[in-house]
Amino acid sequence: MSLSEQIQFDDFMKVDVRVGRVVKAEVFEEARKPAYKMLIDFGAELGIKKSSAQITKHYQPDELIGQLVMAVVNFPPRQIGPIRSEVLTLGVPDKDGEVVLLKPDLDVPIGGRLF
Repeated sequence: MSLSEQIQFDDFMKVDVRVGRVVKAEVFEEARKPAYKMLIDFGAELGIKKSSAQITKHYQPDELIGQLVMAVVNFPPRQIGPIRSEVLTLGVPDKDGEVVLLKPDLDVPIGGRLF
């Protein structure tokens, strides 16, 4: 994987990444690739948002509930089958290319912005 082209700090600041808490997670039956549908609470300012994520290799829906996750909250919503995904839940690939979620290692207030 090669390094992306350099950007200015102001460009990075345009991407709004926040911490949220998963309040609901279930199998996304209609997805082409195995995925979950999640509701993520980002606090009073942003509220609860929908997300679809292909994270079935390392996570079970019931284990996700209550977990903190990081997500981009200012991309336009994207229609994925019958659901409208409102945020992009972030992860990185493991050695096999399966998604491992990005999340704080301490309990932090939901809605906090990455800096």
